[in-house]
Amino acid sequence: MTEPDLEELKEVTSVWGKAEAAVVMAFLESHGVSCLTRGRILQDVYPFSVDGLGEIKLYVLAKDYEAARALLDDLPKPEDVEEFEKESEDL
Repeated sequence: MTEPDLEELKEVTSVWGKAEAAVVMAFLESHGVSCLTRGRILQDVYPFSVDGLGEIKLYVLAKDYEAARALLDDLPKPEDVEEFEKESEDL
Protein backbone atom coordinates (compact mmCIF):
# COMPACT_ATOMS: atom_id res chain seq x y z
CA MET A 1 0.00 0.00 0.00
CA THR A 2 1.34 3.42 -0.86
CA GLU A 3 1.45 6.26 1.60
CA PRO A 4 -1.49 8.67 1.00
CA ASP A 5 -0.84 12.33 0.26
CA LEU A 6 -1.68 14.69 3.09
CA GLU A 7 -4.34 16.27 0.87
CA GLU A 8 -6.14 12.92 0.80
CA LEU A 9 -6.32 12.76 4.60
CA LYS A 10 -8.84 14.42 6.87
CA GLU A 11 -8.69 14.67 10.66
CA VAL A 12 -11.55 12.67 12.10
CA THR A 13 -10.87 13.12 15.84
CA SER A 14 -8.19 13.72 18.41
CA VAL A 15 -7.53 11.86 21.66
CA TRP A 16 -5.28 12.21 24.69
CA GLY A 17 -2.80 9.37 24.75
CA LYS A 18 -1.56 6.34 22.91
CA ALA A 19 -3.95 3.88 24.61
CA GLU A 20 -7.04 5.84 23.61
CA ALA A 21 -5.65 6.30 20.09
CA ALA A 22 -5.11 2.54 19.79
CA VAL A 23 -8.71 1.82 20.87
CA VAL A 24 -10.24 4.32 18.44
CA MET A 25 -7.96 3.17 15.63
CA ALA A 26 -8.87 -0.49 16.22
CA PHE A 27 -12.58 0.40 16.30
CA LEU A 28 -12.42 2.24 12.98
CA GLU A 29 -10.28 -0.42 11.33
CA SER A 30 -12.66 -3.17 12.53
CA HIS A 31 -15.32 -1.36 10.49
CA GLY A 32 -13.13 -1.18 7.39
CA VAL A 33 -11.88 2.40 7.84
CA SER A 34 -8.09 2.69 7.71
CA CYS A 35 -6.56 5.47 9.73
CA LEU A 36 -3.25 7.05 10.64
CA THR A 37 -2.19 8.83 13.80
CA ARG A 38 -0.04 11.86 14.26
CA GLY A 39 1.15 13.23 17.55
CA ARG A 40 4.16 14.70 19.20
CA ILE A 41 6.88 12.27 20.19
CA LEU A 42 6.73 13.74 23.69
CA GLN A 43 4.15 11.13 24.75
CA ASP A 44 7.00 8.61 24.73
CA VAL A 45 9.29 10.83 26.78
CA TYR A 46 6.82 12.38 29.23
CA PRO A 47 3.89 10.13 30.16
CA PHE A 48 1.43 12.95 30.84
CA SER A 49 -0.67 15.47 28.93
CA VAL A 50 -0.07 19.17 29.43
CA ASP A 51 -1.11 21.94 27.06
CA GLY A 52 -1.79 19.53 24.22
CA LEU A 53 1.50 17.64 24.48
CA GLY A 54 -0.33 14.31 24.74
CA GLU A 55 -2.79 15.01 21.94
CA ILE A 56 -2.86 12.49 19.12
CA LYS A 57 -4.83 13.25 15.96
CA LEU A 58 -6.43 10.48 13.94
CA TYR A 59 -6.70 10.87 10.18
CA VAL A 60 -8.71 8.94 7.60
CA LEU A 61 -8.86 9.17 3.85
CA ALA A 62 -11.18 11.96 2.75
CA LYS A 63 -13.43 9.41 1.04
CA ASP A 64 -13.88 7.57 4.39
CA TYR A 65 -14.42 10.67 6.53
CA GLU A 66 -18.24 10.60 6.60
CA ALA A 67 -18.32 6.89 7.48
CA ALA A 68 -15.73 7.36 10.22
CA ARG A 69 -17.59 10.34 11.72
CA ALA A 70 -20.86 8.38 11.66
CA LEU A 71 -19.22 5.46 13.47
CA LEU A 72 -17.70 7.71 16.12
CA ASP A 73 -20.90 9.73 16.55
CA ASP A 74 -22.87 6.53 17.21
CA LEU A 75 -20.66 5.53 20.14
CA PRO A 76 -22.26 5.95 23.57
CA LYS A 77 -21.40 9.20 25.30
CA PRO A 78 -20.26 9.16 28.96
CA GLU A 79 -23.56 10.68 30.08
CA ASP A 80 -25.46 7.92 28.20
CA VAL A 81 -23.46 5.25 30.03
CA GLU A 82 -24.12 6.92 33.40
CA GLU A 83 -27.87 7.03 32.66
CA PHE A 84 -27.82 3.35 31.61
CA GLU A 85 -26.00 2.38 34.81
CA LYS A 86 -28.48 4.36 36.91
CA GLU A 87 -31.43 2.63 35.21
CA SER A 88 -29.78 -0.77 35.67
CA GLU A 89 -29.43 -0.17 39.42
CA ASP A 90 -33.18 0.43 39.67
CA LEU A 91 -33.99 -3.01 38.24
